[in-house]
Amino acid sequence: MRISTRRVAMAAGCVASMLLMAHVCQQVLECQREEAYRKDSGAVMQPEQDGLSMVDWQRVEYHYNKDMPLIFVGGVPRSGTTLMRAMLDAHPEIRCGEETRIIPRLLAMRQAWSKSEREKMRLDEAGVTDQVLDSAVRAFILEVIARHGEPAQYLCNKDPFTLKSSLYLSHLFPNSRFLLLLRDGRASVHSMISRKVTIAGFDLSSYRDCLVKWNKAVEAMYSQCLQVGPSRCKPVHYEQLVLHPRRSMQEIMRFLDIRWDEAVLHHEDAIGKPGGVSLSK
Repeated sequence: MRISTRRVAMAAGCVASMLLMAHVCQQVLECQREEAYRKDSGAVMQPEQDGLSMVDWQRVEYHYNKDMPLIFVGGVPRSGTTLMRAMLDAHPEIRCGEETRIIPRLLAMRQAWSKSEREKMRLDEAGVTDQVLDSAVRAFILEVIARHGEPAQYLCNKDPFTLKSSLYLSHLFPNSRFLLLLRDGRASVHSMISRKVTIAGFDLSSYRDCLVKWNKAVEAMYSQCLQVGPSRCKPVHYEQLVLHPRRSMQEIMRFLDIRWDEAVLHHEDAIGKPGGVSLSK
């Protein structure tokens, strides 16, 4: 019996969602046990020291925690997020890596839990408070970003719709920075339709539907970018990045407070090479 590609993709998505939920639940239970222990023992709550360490091939050790300057790159798909990520990846001190795909899903789930008053009340009654959830989500995101690629001094994540939660992420990671890629909506929609890029919720048979969805997504991300503030969230116009790459990247590197390196202007030389820039399939 033949199994369609769509069914295989749906099955794989279900399995991934189940694994994601299992991991988050495990993190939540661990946080609950720690909180229960503190209450039973009368221990005083101490500042979080959560983090992890990694060693690269040169045996250089890197330490990552919630206070590190994580970089989040996002925007509507087909707006230049991959180009931006590739240019950053070409920098010898930055590693972004391919899309994780699961971080936006986790953030959407977390947002859904907060929106439902009934669900929030049940979680609070069970001891799964906002503090417990935030600690678990933070640990999960940091683990995924750090371990899905080689260690580096600066880590970044490029999952386009992650910036729908930039305000929440700015709370989880107080020293993080955000790059919001913006492109003419007509060009973005034409690109996603002509290249048949599947995006959840977008009807690729209708330019009108895609433009409406594009406008709604940009409005949500741009609004949160403004709330996060200009010191931590920078809108980047795709057209300017393409026409004036040096000027644009110099502004971006100053915004990120990372030293300049000419390699960011020659990312194409590192694509597909060992230790270079790998692109999502």
